[in-house]
Amino acid sequence: MSPSADDVDASHLGTTERTKVRRAPERAHTDRQALADVLDAGLIAHVGIVDDSGQPFVLPVAYARDGDRVIIHGSTASRLFRQLAAGTPACLSVTLLDGIVVARSAFESSMNYRSALVLGRFTRLEGEDAATAVSVITEHLIPGRTVEVRANLKKELAATLVLSLDLTEASVKIRVGGPIDDAIDLGTPVWAGVVPLRQVSAAPIAADAAASELPIPTSVHRLLAKHS
Repeated sequence: MSPSADDVDASHLGTTERTKVRRAPERAHTDRQALADVLDAGLIAHVGIVDDSGQPFVLPVAYARDGDRVIIHGSTASRLFRQLAAGTPACLSVTLLDGIVVARSAFESSMNYRSALVLGRFTRLEGEDAATAVSVITEHLIPGRTVEVRANLKKELAATLVLSLDLTEASVKIRVGGPIDDAIDLGTPVWAGVVPLRQVSAAPIAADAAASELPIPTSVHRLLAKHS
């Protein structure tokens, strides 16, 4: 059963039984800015739901944080998106991989990461709120793009389900640092450390001959700079 608003501490994360970090609790971050930072840095979220037959599904989706909510969109023809719009309980997660932790044993090898988990029920956005939310997602993925292209057509918005999930019940878990080797492995002639990982962009590829004759737009330059 979902907790009521009275059961959730709006100023801190991980305050419900469902979001309390039990495994390695020292990696939990309870301030809401940590949640905003993880969501703002990511590009893909995974949304988990259970359909009417009891079959679980996990959907990869583009998303954006918009204040105290996360917004996603999908096709009105999507059975699972329609189920989300109807208020089926859902779980949204975002994970950023920052490095591979190479320990002196395979058992202690790990990853450095930042992860966020949000529980709740999506609500459908309509009208101007939906149109604005679509633009917010576009700007999150490609900063500055909305002023370079035409506005969305009414038929395009009509074919799109735009959903919002409040960030009321959430948790954040972060691992940083090097390997935590077992005492029996310390001093052995085995290299240990961290291999940092980051997402970087490559040179943009024009869609066709007509696009290749045009200058690269400001939004793409911003995208390149963001992931350089």
